[in-house]
Amino acid sequence: MCGMPQPPVRSTPARTPRPDASMSLLTNVMDHSLDAGYAQAAARKKAAGDGGLPKTLKARLGLALGLVLAALVVTVGAAQARVSAPVVAKEREELVDRIDRGTATADKLEETVDRLRDDVSARQRAALKSTGGGDRADLLSMLSGAAEVRGPGVKLVVDDAKEASGGGDDDPRGTTGFSDTGRLRDRDMQRVVNGLWESGAEAVSINGRRLTALSAIRAAGDAILVDNRPLVPPYTVLAVGDGQRLSTRFQNSADGFYLAALQENFGIRTNISAQGDLKLPAAPSVNVRTAQPNTEQSEKGTS
Repeated sequence: MCGMPQPPVRSTPARTPRPDASMSLLTNVMDHSLDAGYAQAAARKKAAGDGGLPKTLKARLGLALGLVLAALVVTVGAAQARVSAPVVAKEREELVDRIDRGTATADKLEETVDRLRDDVSARQRAALKSTGGGDRADLLSMLSGAAEVRGPGVKLVVDDAKEASGGGDDDPRGTTGFSDTGRLRDRDMQRVVNGLWESGAEAVSINGRRLTALSAIRAAGDAILVDNRPLVPPYTVLAVGDGQRLSTRFQNSADGFYLAALQENFGIRTNISAQGDLKLPAAPSVNVRTAQPNTEQSEKGTS
């Protein structure tokens, strides 16, 4: 029985392919970079004696003049840049010096304002003591914010959510200008402060800013302002009062439930704790007005 025919066996080894066999197109482009049509046109132009340069004297002079003008423009531009560079550097140094002087002047004025505010507060406290008696003056100073307060109370720290999320139509806080529901807004802070007052707080401060009956909590963009001063989170609210009782009453109040809802629904972070000793600063530049009896009218009525 005949088997299938076997393929012939090569007596010589196969030829090794060239390393650049797969790069034939690139090799052809490199070896014949100039198109044949362009090469023929260049040969005809060379045979005709046309080298591309102007033949007449006028054309050569024009070319030379153009080159001279171009070199002159470049030289003048470089010279002007070298001349103006020291002027620009000097003007920059003068501007930096003016900014530094202005900053130093503003710092001195701010220090003067703080010193005058402290002086005004001290005079107001002295006037209250001289007109209203000791205990009454101390009480008026504490309630009006004209004097610093120290005693037990509550420390409430409120912070924005770790990851803010965009608001929606079903957002119960959508009436504000804040697009980020994970951030505390001015109305939230107002409810917190009012809830502490209603729960029995005798004095309240936010991030070291003492609140008075004339204090305003507002918003500017995404920032919360207290008396036109921006606050930076986290917001630390200190309230002087009966510490544990104040904490319990606030958490069981409507505003305490509101704050808990913010924490549950929007990720607002809160932490409240009773403190044994708190110190709240006096409010700057508090104008305290007290009513005085009109003795002249009473004397006229009896005469």
